[in-house]
Order: sequence, then structure tokens, then C-alpha cells
Amino acid sequence: MIEALKDDAIIDKVGGRFKLASLIHKRYNELLQGSRPLVKREEGMTDLETIIEEIMQDKVAIDYANSDVAAPDRAK
Repeated sequence: MIEALKDDAIIDKVGGRFKLASLIHKRYNELLQGSRPLVKREEGMTDLETIIEEIMQDKVAIDYANSDVAAPDRAK
């Protein structure tokens, strides 16, 4: 799963390496604070793998209006 970080598809999906790092950081903090994963967690799946899967499935995006992580339907 972490191999997805080596692919330019995820970088292009978010809009750049720095935006990707920011999105991962913000979503990781949300998960640490108790937010539920937006994708089904397979056994042994790490938080980082969960976040990458959420990004690949367009479940999370950066909400530029509020400078926060949001589901794509709220990010508009």
C-alpha cells in the first residue's frame, strides 16, 4: 500500500507533494483524535495505509476554504 506513495498518480490527485504531505498529516491527526476511517480497514492495516486508501478512493481532500481536511462533498 505504501508503494502508492511512489506513484505520481496520488501526487497528481492531490496537487503536489507538499499538499499530499499536508493532507496526510492533517488526516493522521484526525484519526489520532478519534475520527473513524472512511474506508474498510483490513487486518493489520496501519493508519498511514488507511489514509492513502482514503485519498486514492477520493474520500478525503483538503478544504481550502477552512484549511482543513474534509470529505470531497464538503470541500466545495
